[in-house]
Amino acid sequence: MFQYDLMSDKFNFFKEMTTRICSSMNLGKALYSCFLYIKEIIPVDTVMLVSYDEQLSAINIEAIAYENGGIEKDEKIFIPQPLRENIEEAAKYSRVRYIERLKDDPIINEISKFFGWEDAKIYVVRFILEEKYTGALILKSERNLIYNNRYIEFLNLINEPFAIVLSNHRRYKELLTIKNALYEEKISLQNELYQKQRANVEVIGADFGLKKVMENVYKVAPLSSPVLIYGETGTGKEVISQLIHSLSQRSDGPFIKLNCGAIPDTLIDSELFGHEKGSFTGAISQKKGRFERADKGTIFLDEVSELPASAQVRLLRVLQEKEFERVGGTHTIKVDVRVISATNRNLEELVKKGFFREDLFFRLNVFPIYIPPLRERLEDIPALVQHFIQKKFREMALPQIPVIKKGSIDVLMSYNWPGNVRELENVVERAIILSKGSPLDFEPIIAKGEKKEIFGNGKMTFPSLLDTEREHIIKALEISKGKVEGKGGAAELLNINPGTLRHRMRKLKIPFGRKRTL
Repeated sequence: MFQYDLMSDKFNFFKEMTTRICSSMNLGKALYSCFLYIKEIIPVDTVMLVSYDEQLSAINIEAIAYENGGIEKDEKIFIPQPLRENIEEAAKYSRVRYIERLKDDPIINEISKFFGWEDAKIYVVRFILEEKYTGALILKSERNLIYNNRYIEFLNLINEPFAIVLSNHRRYKELLTIKNALYEEKISLQNELYQKQRANVEVIGADFGLKKVMENVYKVAPLSSPVLIYGETGTGKEVISQLIHSLSQRSDGPFIKLNCGAIPDTLIDSELFGHEKGSFTGAISQKKGRFERADKGTIFLDEVSELPASAQVRLLRVLQEKEFERVGGTHTIKVDVRVISATNRNLEELVKKGFFREDLFFRLNVFPIYIPPLRERLEDIPALVQHFIQKKFREMALPQIPVIKKGSIDVLMSYNWPGNVRELENVVERAIILSKGSPLDFEPIIAKGEKKEIFGNGKMTFPSLLDTEREHIIKALEISKGKVEGKGGAAELLNINPGTLRHRMRKLKIPFGRKRTL
């Protein structure tokens, strides 16, 4: 009788879970339906569906469900090579695993850190389709979730239907990407430019490397306070400025940009504030300046550190009085403009040296936002690469979305990226051009950029970025006496995640732990 009941329970479990995961095209809603059923059998408070992207070497969180409902997600967590080998060989292991301590599983531990799970117990259901790992169902509980053979037997039943749904969901997203790309091609250039100003700006890495940046953006966007964005060239300062504008109450107004370093000193006043007819040679008609055009909106002053002294004085007046005169004019023009400025230089040092007005610096620096360079947020690279591939697929009108050569993403993760996100986009485009339809291989491009150069007749060699990075890490380890993480560890000195540091040390063949000789 017991055997019959167990078989009946298994059949009902398989039937319910299969029906529910197939109940909606929205994976979040379908997973929530599964959650409502499974929590009555297994004491869990969260279920999550993840897929494995072999091209990007990343775990992608597809959907999550808990008491408040279920939502679709699209967040990537990069998996280092040693852990990736375990994932790709998952077909050899048991499909259902019970994890009593989060630290017992490095991948689950990374996911738990992102979601703030503490002291949780986990069941992981690995999905294998055609002897290939496709993803997993994660069942989490902060309560007393124990190992139970009955749970294992039940969860082993859902491999095929969940693996197929997960695979179809990813293909569905790919089809949507292609469909959206074809639709966008029909839009005229004028309409496209107009929509870019009004549409929400997509920020890759908003939940990972740029999480703190986004927190500051959300705080200041609804206000009219001046914002100073600083960071290295190519980090995406203009994208953040557009996002602040699109989230502000001025989003219906104009967004006017000016690169202060690209305008000659003799013309900068005219560009900013306009001029009257005949005010100087060549002024054959009246012209409105950028501030006048930005009225009731936002003006973005890129490379504001390059402003000449005369323009700094007039900019200060606009910030203080909200008024100005055109060059050669006497009529005062009042404007309501929010100023967002950006620089890749240290304005405080320029103030000390007398190259930038101190009072103007204080006016611009009301709310500073620092954008970290790409080398400090390597975890964003997989998502950025995918974004640029889809972007180039549309721009270059390619017959199909390019794929990445297996393992090639590691090359990008090991590079120092002096040109930041802009350089990464160029590398992706170059790889697409060179691929001729084959999987994208970044190694020849990156390796070429890391070759030692010869300077002058003295044959002096310049160290590669990898050599410099290796020496830098070794120096930090010496200072920390071999300690990688924790207080005073090398990771803290270098201001990077301990896991990322270990990954870099493996790539650079720097021994640590028991392998290190102190």
